[in-house]
Amino acid sequence: MEERRFRNKITWFTFFFSVLVIWVHSYNAVLFLGNTRTAYEVDALERFLGDQVAQIAVPGFFLISSYLFFRNFTMDRLWIKWNSRIRSVLVPYIVWNLLYYLGYVIGSRLPVASDIIGKGKIPFHFTVAADAVLYYTYNYVFWYLNQLIILIVLAPVIYLFVRQWLSGVLLLTVTLAAIYIGASLPLLNLDALFYYSFGAFAAVLGRTIAEKSWNRRRFLAGLIIVAAGLLIKDLDLPGSIKGEVAATTVIYRLFIPVGLWFLVPEQHLENTKDWMKQNFFLYAVHFAMVRLINKTGALLLPAFPPLPLGIFLFMPVLCVIFSYWAGLFLHRYLPVLWNLLNGGR
Repeated sequence: MEERRFRNKITWFTFFFSVLVIWVHSYNAVLFLGNTRTAYEVDALERFLGDQVAQIAVPGFFLISSYLFFRNFTMDRLWIKWNSRIRSVLVPYIVWNLLYYLGYVIGSRLPVASDIIGKGKIPFHFTVAADAVLYYTYNYVFWYLNQLIILIVLAPVIYLFVRQWLSGVLLLTVTLAAIYIGASLPLLNLDALFYYSFGAFAAVLGRTIAEKSWNRRRFLAGLIIVAAGLLIKDLDLPGSIKGEVAATTVIYRLFIPVGLWFLVPEQHLENTKDWMKQNFFLYAVHFAMVRLINKTGALLLPAFPPLPLGIFLFMPVLCVIFSYWAGLFLHRYLPVLWNLLNGGR
């Protein structure tokens, strides 16, 4: 696969996963319709898309982040990789968490905004701010970046395993087995470790397979992988102890993005537009947009069942439009702030 096509395909997939993540956070039926039977019927439709389909997005992000980190990786390039991730991951993590905290502090003190936020008066104190910055307490979607930072720190250890087939397979097998029995690690989610390790394994030892040009065999392989993921998803394995997420669910969420990568022909993908390239900024800003739109709509609009479902389905469009124009404004008039918020992308 040509480098240009590879990068274009990565951007397409990242944008696709960004749209799915917005649906994961856009549930609004009960908020609009209360605890009614109609609300739960609408909620079931939303959660089919948000829980059953869109949950492949975060594993997809872990796979892409890991693959790009370990692509052409050697231990003597570790500091180069770490330095680039400080700028693109750690700095935005700190800045966005602080901004979300300050936004809640200010909003909780404004009459109308405080009703929309619904969290009471947020304390303005150094220890609360430090907790918000370190542990994303007012920016829940950044749990992913929190996990990614830990995994980037662990990158040299992961590389020691995935640079050999046997040890790489052992790492993936042991991690999946730990998920199966319901084990856990302090600070790090095992499913995040599994997805990130798989991406590293693919980048180090499977790059020829991952980046081979699309053909009918790859299409068939993609169909088989997606079908296998769908079949595995609802398997009830004997003796399975389910922790936060079942092992079969983890496999399903791995197989679907991997299968889609094989299915999609990169030569038929148009060049991505500018509004498809601000995916980190979209990811960072969408949660505030979703909450503002849903809570404001619930306060002002009538309890008419098609309204929450329509807003839910249309939410990615609203968020993409807002983030794109906000990004253009920041890039033009506040370039320093834009670089901090967007990690220099």
